[in-house]
Amino acid sequence: MAPPYSNGYGYTPSALPTSSYDYGHRSNGDFQSICDDIFASFNTMLERLWSYTNGRGRRTAWSLATKGMQQMRRNMTRRRLLSFPHLLVALWMLVMLWGERWVFASRVSSCDWDHWEDWPAGATPHHLIFVADPQIIDPHSYPGRPWPLNPLTYAITDNYMRRSYKQLQKQLHPDTVFFLGDLFDGGREWKTAKGNFDDPEWAKESRPADEQKYVKEWHRKYGEEFWLQEYERFGNIFYDSWNLGGVFPGKGQRGRKLISSLPGNHDYGFGAEVKVPARHRFNAYFGETNRVDVIGNHTFVSVDTVSLSADTSSMGDRVDLEPIYGPAQEFLKGVKKTKRRLAEKEMRFWRGEVEELVFEQKVEDLASADYSTLPTMDQNEYAPDFPTVLLTHVPLYRDPGTPCGPMREHWPPAKPPKGQTTPVVPDHRNAISVSGGYQYQNVLGLDDSIKLIKSIGNIIHAFSGDDHDYCEVVHTADQENVPEITVKSISMAMGVPTPGFQMVSLYNPIDDQGNPLPGAPKTTLQTHLCLLPQQLSTFMTYAVLGVLSILILIVRAFLVRALNLQPFALDPVQHTSSAILPIFKAKAEGDDRAAYDVQPTSGTSSSKFPSSARVSTARTRGQSISTRATSPNPKGKSASPGKWGWGQNRGPRIEIRRDAYYDDKERNDGSSWRPASRSRSALGLVGREIWTTSWRVAWMVLLFFAYLTYKG
Repeated sequence: MAPPYSNGYGYTPSALPTSSYDYGHRSNGDFQSICDDIFASFNTMLERLWSYTNGRGRRTAWSLATKGMQQMRRNMTRRRLLSFPHLLVALWMLVMLWGERWVFASRVSSCDWDHWEDWPAGATPHHLIFVADPQIIDPHSYPGRPWPLNPLTYAITDNYMRRSYKQLQKQLHPDTVFFLGDLFDGGREWKTAKGNFDDPEWAKESRPADEQKYVKEWHRKYGEEFWLQEYERFGNIFYDSWNLGGVFPGKGQRGRKLISSLPGNHDYGFGAEVKVPARHRFNAYFGETNRVDVIGNHTFVSVDTVSLSADTSSMGDRVDLEPIYGPAQEFLKGVKKTKRRLAEKEMRFWRGEVEELVFEQKVEDLASADYSTLPTMDQNEYAPDFPTVLLTHVPLYRDPGTPCGPMREHWPPAKPPKGQTTPVVPDHRNAISVSGGYQYQNVLGLDDSIKLIKSIGNIIHAFSGDDHDYCEVVHTADQENVPEITVKSISMAMGVPTPGFQMVSLYNPIDDQGNPLPGAPKTTLQTHLCLLPQQLSTFMTYAVLGVLSILILIVRAFLVRALNLQPFALDPVQHTSSAILPIFKAKAEGDDRAAYDVQPTSGTSSSKFPSSARVSTARTRGQSISTRATSPNPKGKSASPGKWGWGQNRGPRIEIRRDAYYDDKERNDGSSWRPASRSRSALGLVGREIWTTSWRVAWMVLLFFAYLTYKG
């Protein structure tokens, strides 16, 4: 019995070891001990990994490599390579090359300038293309989508625009490319490095409810760095392909230009809700948003109408919006002088003169200096005034229901009543809706439209974007009957089945003073809408071919069974029998050495094994199996008699015949044996053939599609 107050094992408490570890304090020695333990564990783990790599791991890798090589050898035969499933894969590859590459080249080449231009013989027109609303997809486009879908959507939509734009450059070689705004989809949502980016209090309620729950997440995750990544992505799609159109311009042209500075409401907002810090960032990377360019003896005036619209906003009475619309208004006040100066500068270039102003070098008294005689580019009424083209992201005002014409894809024009030859007006289904909402307005206000046209002057045509579909109208007299084309979006994700871009041919021959030459065409501008492939139609082609492929493979699997054709599915690899398993069972104890299939050593003659000869004469078919026998015992060593043939005594044996385990259907024709197996049902063989061929076609087709997607 243990003494009182003991621990039950006969030891007193004082004899037990006590811990002196202080949980509130760790010495340097304790820390060093922990580090040593971690290092020892890590070292042990590395040793085990190295041991596995040099032992079992190496054997496993070698086994897998051997099996892979065996499988490859079985698959790389001519008959198998030219089998029906692989021919079906080749058909898929051709269809995908058509849908992902060739159809873009075919569509764009059909829009070649020679197919629709109608200029006098010997004309050298300037070729210009408008690209509208690329609006590259980003987290703002489809918020809440799971991870795999959004990156896949980015890749597919980017590749569509990249392939279209590459063919645009390769096939058409434009002299100038203009972008008409909405370069990004969520550009106005990505925070800037500096400046207040929060929505004003009066605008928070107008944001759609499905966006409000994502605003904080957007501002936390997507800032200046993310916007720069999107800028690089835009450049990879459009800027990197610019040189595919050639280094030199067309005959008689001054140079090639790419201008992408016109903003859209998705780039930094609309009207009173424009994000001024985002506009500063846009200007810094894309250039001045309000600008004048002389191209092909025409003057192009780009106006930041998304900011200009703040001047007529209903919030103007409550909030100071001058920082938003001020720059656009200042630009319009001096735009006519800017046009004259740039036209004169252009004429100096063609006359071979110095383009910049030349000042006289002299010293004058500041009080008596005469500033009225300073040289200037502005020749007032004597300056040439080229035909002017207005560029605005938001279309000009028109009455509700103004039809857009037969080339609008959303809805064709309404059929006019019997006897009426003019279009139906109003036709609301065929028209751009005169409406607006949070951060957008489908058309400019009437006052803003009139201000634009009056301030710029001599506008022969206007081009706009924003709507994503084609619309062609001629405005009313209060807007000087200006014709306007709203350009289709080039993106496949903008709700219009058939994307496109607008081609413009400019031809305005002039003399050295900027006046039209005698006999010059009255119309100096021709346009053509170039339609791109319908991606939905391409996907439908893939879907139909996929269904047909499955049906064909099912029919083929039944024909293979019915007509006894060569199946595509390979039989499993049969491994040789192990030497451990016996081929003979000794009838008497002590003679089972020959039961093991052991190869004799090189120094031992087969004549020493009479049992091999007997078996060989008895079985001609199993000769390669039964001629092998065990090696004799080493000299000087005697084996004790034991069970199952480990002794010296050789008694009668019972042969375990291989014929019982192998098919013998082909013994009479001299062909080699093959492993026996349980008879499979016909349906099971058909199912195995269907699965094998379908899987082979599926993974090869998907791998090729992934390659095309990766290459862009």
